[in-house]
Order: sequence, then C-alpha cells, then structure tokens
Amino acid sequence: MTPPPSGTDSGSAADGQTHLPHACPQPEPLDLADIRRKVEDILQSFLDERLRDLPHHQARPLVEHLRTLIAAGGKRTRPVLCAIGWHAAGRSGTPPQLLHLAAAIEMFHAAAMIHDDIIDRSAIRRGLPSAHHALRAQCTAAPGSDTSTWFGASAALVLGDLALSWSDQLLYRGQLDNAQLQDTHPLLDTLRSEALIGCYIELLATGRQTDDLDTPMEINRLKTAKYTIERPLHLGAVLAGAGPAVLSTCSAYGIPLGQAFQLRDDLLGAFGDPTATGKPTLDDFREGKPTLLLAIALSRAAPDQRECLHQLVGDPLLDDAGAASVREILTVTGARQKVEDLIESHRLQAVAALDERTLPGAAATALRQMAETVTRRYA
Repeated sequence: MTPPPSGTDSGSAADGQTHLPHACPQPEPLDLADIRRKVEDILQSFLDERLRDLPHHQARPLVEHLRTLIAAGGKRTRPVLCAIGWHAAGRSGTPPQLLHLAAAIEMFHAAAMIHDDIIDRSAIRRGLPSAHHALRAQCTAAPGSDTSTWFGASAALVLGDLALSWSDQLLYRGQLDNAQLQDTHPLLDTLRSEALIGCYIELLATGRQTDDLDTPMEINRLKTAKYTIERPLHLGAVLAGAGPAVLSTCSAYGIPLGQAFQLRDDLLGAFGDPTATGKPTLDDFREGKPTLLLAIALSRAAPDQRECLHQLVGDPLLDDAGAASVREILTVTGARQKVEDLIESHRLQAVAALDERTLPGAAATALRQMAETVTRRYA
C-alpha cells in the first residue's frame, strides 16, 4: 500500500469543522482453520481415490493406515505456513496450486513420521499404533515373532516410500504452470534432503551422551527449523513469485522459531503428558536422543549425576522409575529451565524479525500467532 504524501491535509470542512481522515481498512485475518480443513479434504479425497484404484486388493491395509494416520490429527503446521508464505508475498485466497503444494508437504511429513517411528522404535503415533506396529497384523506368522516384527517394519518402509511418491503426485495435481513447477519442485526436494540429512546426523549421535551443544543445535536446524518452518514459508512465497526480501524475512523468522519448536518438542518428549502428546515419554530416553536438553544437563551435572545419566539414558529397558530419575537431574541441573529460556529467546527473535521487516498485515499477524502456537503448546 502506498502511504499518503507527507503533509496531506486531514481535511477542513467549509463549515469550519475539522474532519478526521478515513482509517485504512485492516486486512482480513487469515482463516488458518479453514486452510487446515481444505488441505485435509484434499488429502482424504486423494487417499479415497487411491483406495478405489488400487492395483491389488492386498495393498488396502497400507492405504487405510495412511488415511487413518492423517485423519488422526496433527497440527498441519507446515501446510499452514506454506499458505502464510503465499500471503506474505502479497497474494490472497487459497488457489488450488497453493493447497495442493501444501498437501504435498503434509504427505511428505506423513512419510517422514512413518520412517521416524521405525528408526525410533516408537509404538505410538498420534495416540494410535505406529505403522510398523499396526501392519504386523497383516503378517501370517505368529504375533510377536521375529518374522512378524520384520514384516511390520518392512511394510512400514514401503508405506513411507509410497507416501513420498504420492507427495509428488499431489504437487502435480495442483496444475502449477511451468514456471511455478521450476521454482517450487527443487525447493521441495531441498526440504526433503535437509530433513533426511538431519535424521542421519541424529542417528550418528543417538546413544552417545555428551555435553556437545553444537550437534543437537545443528540437528534442530536441519530437521526442524528448516523443514518445519523456514522451507514451508519459502515454498508458499516462491509459488507466489516472492523476491529475495520476502524470502530473507521468512528465514529470519523461521530459523529461530523452528529451533524453539524443536526445543519445545524435546521438553514434551521428556516431561509431556502422553494423553495430550499421543506419544510415550520414555521413547527419547530409551533411544538416547541427542537433545540440547540432555547436553545442557550433562554439561552442568555433578559426577554422580553424569554417571546416572550415562547409565539410564539409552537403556532400551528403562522403566518409569528410571525415567523419573532422569527428569529429576534435568530439572535440578537447571537444564529444563535453560531450555524454557531458550524457547522464549528464540520466539522473541522470530517476532523481532517481523518488526524489522514489512510484510502484508494479515501474513504478519498470522506469523505472530504461529509463534505463540508452536512455542507454548502442550502436545
């Protein structure tokens, strides 16, 4: 919007009374719930069609599980941010190209969750059996046998790969023009590559309890900050034809907010309520996940506390009593509070990026709302 020239008269009526200028209309806020619903409708319609057109009926449980996983909830953070990126570039509405790009991002996220649960050996996702557990039921071997376990993991790998393939199909169904495809598809591939490389770095560090702060921060940057916040914003903005200034603002906002998002996840993984999060609070401890929370605790722990953490974290048989001991050390060393402080610091940094740069009002308001939502959540 072009501001009025300096010195513009506020207006004096002929009758001598002063009239105030008309206030500029405020932009309509983005309906984030409506964006979520539209993306979910596309995903469910797509999966219903895949079920109708299956080349073989025996594959039905795969698609049914994927449909159940997507319908079971999720915050749809990435699709919503993709839509906000579109509006940050000065566009309006929710055209099919945007919604299908957002749905493609969410379908890739489903693939990543399925594979993550295999890597993490997680039994629960969104309050339901994870794919590799649920799909064991399709195996003819005895439940609980090595063959059944192998089958479940293998079937889940196939399902994750299928979801990855369908992510591209959703993108192409949006009927993007050639220029839009040339701009967005390489960036979507970058999003995927960064997330997967972050997963591998995390794998390398898993089970090695150290006070190294740099590695978990780099994992958070690749696996969460870029994948969850920055790149979805970039994708929506690039689809809209955004220039470097808008993309720079998305990065200045997205990287610190993504770091805060992951730190909140780490706290929920250690201290959250499983009935709210849909995941057990023992998984991260049992796997020995290289979180910044744990690294801070190790850097501050007394020798006996360090020894306790080394014994308990990474133990696949860790029980509730052992987990309670870990949580106690995370708390008394100040690691838990330090992570809370970092979350708030990163949130403020993200919001400050919006104050320093000009984005359309509705997009800026939505990004401020998202900064609150992703850092002060309990699930």
